[in-house]
Amino acid sequence: MKVFDLHCDALLRLHDHRNISFTDDPELHVNMERLMKGNVALQVFAIYVDPEIPSDMKFQTALEQIDLFHTEVIEKHPQMKKIVHWNDIHQLEEGEIGAVLSLEGADAFGNDLTKLRTFYQLGVKSIGLTWNNANLCADGIGEPRGAGLTELGFEVVRMNNDNKVWTDVSHLSVKSFWDVMDKATYPIASHSNSKTICPHRRNLDDEQAKAIFQKNGFIGMVFSPPFINETDSATFDDLIKHIDYFCSIGGVNHIALGSDFDGVSRLVTGLEHSGKYQTLIEELLKRFKEDEVRGFAYKNALHRLPV
Repeated sequence: MKVFDLHCDALLRLHDHRNISFTDDPELHVNMERLMKGNVALQVFAIYVDPEIPSDMKFQTALEQIDLFHTEVIEKHPQMKKIVHWNDIHQLEEGEIGAVLSLEGADAFGNDLTKLRTFYQLGVKSIGLTWNNANLCADGIGEPRGAGLTELGFEVVRMNNDNKVWTDVSHLSVKSFWDVMDKATYPIASHSNSKTICPHRRNLDDEQAKAIFQKNGFIGMVFSPPFINETDSATFDDLIKHIDYFCSIGGVNHIALGSDFDGVSRLVTGLEHSGKYQTLIEELLKRFKEDEVRGFAYKNALHRLPV
């Protein structure tokens, strides 16, 4: 069964460790060999700029990751196809893998909307306003004051809408989340689970989840144990509890997959890299109808592309 994965940090790993190869290096949870083995048909590659990087180097750091996306991921692997327009996903042929760029945090462009427009022009199709920290656009979930969007943040959401770009709420403060939901045409949570099942600060409570469902968005399940059961290990059963719960509150058509591969060190037992995705599919098929599993794996996201 095909899989769409809405979030990985392979570009960060490639940037920080220039000696590893995207082709088959086992240090990468997401590499070419593993994507093919896992039957991943679409992979979203996050651009992440550490908050500790000096502000005058953040845009450059993001550009370096985008350069690695082109030189190491796309150019060296003919099966990888950069998604420039959403409709490109529908043009993928058997054996081809769509590659999408996303931006995790607005720090990379600061308050310079020319830089933001440059990211759109380079193919970024999803933008989260923050990582966990606060920035010029919004407060993240790790900012103690818990404020919402700034006027700049609202402008970025408006620009995302105009450019048919997802606005990702996964790292936002609660107030920022609701500000985005009020204005975003294409809201998603690329890698978050249920706060009812596991009270991690980055998970979503029932009202947040229902708001995403009502705006025709979707939530990508994240595979990191602290987001699943607050421990250092988790099983397929533990992960599936989150899917089952979201289904119970109306989300069966709004559940997707957002692994956070290469962004976390601990993962679900048996799901340690993208090559093991079909094992997850097998586990899901034991518990859900095939149509529902196809939805979780790729159709729910495919049917909700910006148009």
